Amino acid sequence: MVPYRGTGPALNDLVAGQIDLILDQASNSMAQVRAGTIKAYAVTAKTRLPSLPSIPTVDEAGAPGLYISVWYGLWVPKGTPKDIVAKLSDAAIIAMADPAVRMRMTDFGLEVPPPEQQTPEALGALQKAEIEKWWPIIKAANIKAE
Repeated sequence: MVPYRGTGPALNDLVAGQIDLILDQASNSMAQVRAGTIKAYAVTAKTRLPSLPSIPTVDEAGAPGLYISVWYGLWVPKGTPKDIVAKLSDAAIIAMADPAVRMRMTDFGLEVPPPEQQTPEALGALQKAEIEKWWPIIKAANIKAE
């Protein structure tokens, strides 16, 4: 394990041959993969990326079940009025429905969730599920924030 202060320095060291492997989100390393300066061994998902369908899934690459997803959400301070939350949510949903935005996100290796997963309630459920998935692993490995 080599700690880095972000993907940029780690990716630079990978390209330079200083390190052999990183686990990174597609949006950070997609350009390097497309340019052929690094090799992608697998995506940590059940399905291949639409933007780079030649990269196998972890199941196909021999590490079945190693699913690690990167997801994004919009957060507001606790106590934000519900009408403000709804207005922000509606604006995000409209933006994610725009074909140009969807294409740009796909180009970066990001997937737009289906409409039923674009609600504040769905985001809360995703966060809860991720905590339930990762917290036991974090505790067992005695991982601490630095």
